[in-house]
Amino acid sequence: MSKAFLPTILEQKEKEVAQLVMEDLQPLRQTYRLYDFLKSNQNKLQIISEVKKASPSMGDINLDVDIVAQAKTYEENGAAMISVLTDEVFFKGDISYLKEISSQVAIPTLAKDFIIDEKQIVRSRNAGATVILLIVAALPEARLKELYVFATSLGLEVLVETHNLPELEVAHRIGAEIIGVNNRNLVTFETDINTSLELSTHFKDKPVYISESAIFTGQDAALVAPYFNGILVGTALMTAENVAEKVKELQIDKG
Repeated sequence: MSKAFLPTILEQKEKEVAQLVMEDLQPLRQTYRLYDFLKSNQNKLQIISEVKKASPSMGDINLDVDIVAQAKTYEENGAAMISVLTDEVFFKGDISYLKEISSQVAIPTLAKDFIIDEKQIVRSRNAGATVILLIVAALPEARLKELYVFATSLGLEVLVETHNLPELEVAHRIGAEIIGVNNRNLVTFETDINTSLELSTHFKDKPVYISESAIFTGQDAALVAPYFNGILVGTALMTAENVAEKVKELQIDKG
């Protein structure tokens, strides 16, 4: 993958969106609201566990995984939400994975994709997602706000992803309740957990905050635990010999 990672992906997404039809709205899957859960369960670092077969940075991670069994293991061991990659070209995900997992678990599911259009949001909701991802770096602020309002009007929650201070300020401006700090730079694709630590000094009281990427061990999780409500973890769980133990290792007790 070239250094122009994000522009390459967005170009592909525009092609995909052009082929999508706007689906008729199906009933919203019922589960708890992630924001409320994170606000009322601050005694430990909550885990958003990801089902991810591959990525541009890692290549193939776990192509043979039983996605439903993996998701159920996450749920049984206390994951707050399951993130499901639906991007086919770069992450070897599929919208059908989201549909399948959402039909087999009771907790929230996140449609993890590069969303640039309302058609993708409706498709994700119809596949069982209760939360979608919007990436500040992928959208002009006005368009980000439009998609945020559209998603929330459909009863969805939105994880708004940032990775620097100007992006965090955008997330605050649009009124995001669930804000992610990605320790991965989406242009260079390098990771630095200090991104989370530095941005945490600018957090506000109302939102909940999720640290994403570059978290592999309990030690990593403990670094961000004082400042974050949760962490999003994919590769460490997809490659773990014992998934249940790895989830437990990352659930840092905050008292």
